[in-house]
Amino acid sequence: MAGSHRRPLGGIIHTYQKFDPQHFPSPTQQPPDLLSAAFDHLLFYGGLRELSEEELARAVRLDPSQIAGLGPSLEALRELLLERKRKILATYETEHVQYEARQRYQQAGARMQPPRSIRKPFQQAFAEEQLHELEQLWYRVGGERHPFGAELLRLMNRLGEKYQIDELAAKYPFTGRTRLSIPRALEVKEELEAIDRLLKQLEEAARTAQIGVIDMEELSRFVETAQIEELNRLHEQIQEYLRQIAEGQGLERTRQGYQLSPRAYRLFQRRLLEQIFSELAPSRTGRHANCVVGEGAVEMQSTRPYEFGDSVTELDLASSFTNALLRAGPGLPVRLQPEDLVVHRTRNSPKCATVVVMDMSGSMRYDAAYVNVKRMALALDGLIRREFPGDYLQFVEMYTFAKLRAPGEIASLLPKPPTLYDPLVRLRIDMSRLETSELRVPQHFTNIQQGLTLARRLLVAQDTPNRQVILITDGSPTAHFEGPHLYLLYPPDRRTEAATLREAQLCQREGITINIFLLPSWSQSREDVQFAYRLAQMARGRVFFTAGRDLDRYVLWDYLKRRRAIIA
Repeated sequence: MAGSHRRPLGGIIHTYQKFDPQHFPSPTQQPPDLLSAAFDHLLFYGGLRELSEEELARAVRLDPSQIAGLGPSLEALRELLLERKRKILATYETEHVQYEARQRYQQAGARMQPPRSIRKPFQQAFAEEQLHELEQLWYRVGGERHPFGAELLRLMNRLGEKYQIDELAAKYPFTGRTRLSIPRALEVKEELEAIDRLLKQLEEAARTAQIGVIDMEELSRFVETAQIEELNRLHEQIQEYLRQIAEGQGLERTRQGYQLSPRAYRLFQRRLLEQIFSELAPSRTGRHANCVVGEGAVEMQSTRPYEFGDSVTELDLASSFTNALLRAGPGLPVRLQPEDLVVHRTRNSPKCATVVVMDMSGSMRYDAAYVNVKRMALALDGLIRREFPGDYLQFVEMYTFAKLRAPGEIASLLPKPPTLYDPLVRLRIDMSRLETSELRVPQHFTNIQQGLTLARRLLVAQDTPNRQVILITDGSPTAHFEGPHLYLLYPPDRRTEAATLREAQLCQREGITINIFLLPSWSQSREDVQFAYRLAQMARGRVFFTAGRDLDRYVLWDYLKRRRAIIA
């Protein structure tokens, strides 16, 4: 009896099979990346519609096991739809309705009396069942205003029904015996296609845990209301989770939806840098994070023994006196010996001034080269903000003209659409005239001269000898200024090249280096490459040949390498 009153060890053991919806997903799981897709859209299209909660729901990537116990089973819903589809296919046959649709079409066409002018093409289009040709004939006779046009419209409707019923019979393996009327056959086709769409959505949701991809309204046609409500509650939980993640990643919620905030820009730049530096293989770049140290302007906390010739201004007095006391013991006076002295390590941290000239002419739209240029610009801006805040960096958008652009404007830049398609262009425009507006001038030409002029004016004002222009383009210049006159010359002309080289020479006299990153293009020629070499030689710069996706890595690596050369 004593044993019957003994309490079982451990008490009552509960088994929880559902994930706690208040804490899903797991707090240890990396949150989904909502920024990258938004920024990719922004870089490609130059604008970003406000993100809705539905679009955010489509961006989430969860472990499907995390929703296994929440709401109705996705597999059960899938089986429900499959059962509905099997019943439909086992109920009906399509041979009779195909025959009926064919007969209706042929009888309608046989009764028609086309005008003499279109009789032969009508008979051919009718016999070959060419819907497009019948539509063209309908336009030729004047549409519904002509009596025959109304008959043609009815015939096209009959042919459209025949097309859809033939597609139904070919797409689905019907095994039943119940005959279908034409209207019912079209309804069955629409129902089966809706089931197929839902099956794909449920399959994707089961694979990615994206409940937002399921069309709840369409699903409600086939499942019970209670199941839809449970699924909607799960969808709301995911959306609430995404709202929290979006706010944490800098997406600001407005009445219209979510918008990108400055914090979102900084987070995206940081991810760009992490991705770029993770792809910089040592064998390709030789990147090292250590600074070159020596006798410089900035003291470091680390110290080293004093060596003959070191400046006494870098002496670490506290450590030197401590060494003397440890050597000779307490007492006055404290006598310093050379071996007691230690000095601070130092490093130089000179300011480097850079202007990035970004080609946004019409040719940059090919292969989305402009996207890689903007991605590089955002990464370089993030690098300097993070690691070299004392450096000077400006961006210039270059096309027919050149405009200074703030970092916040870069993502929305787009290549200028061509407005002239002549194989030979020779235009001179007097920009000093009051009636002349930049907006009326073709924007898609390449004015490297003015881009360098603006960059030179920005760099000359900087109090540092370390000044450079990073020019990113895909070809030769096709526009230049001579006084107030703007010249648009295509194919590239030696007159434009000479004007551009004169500007490069002015940069060289001011000690400004021009480094050219030449992007590949379908229209790039040997002359384009030779011009790039002449331009770089004039300003004692270099030419880099790089594919679009490698541009960000090459530019950042060159910037870091140049900075180390300055420090050394």
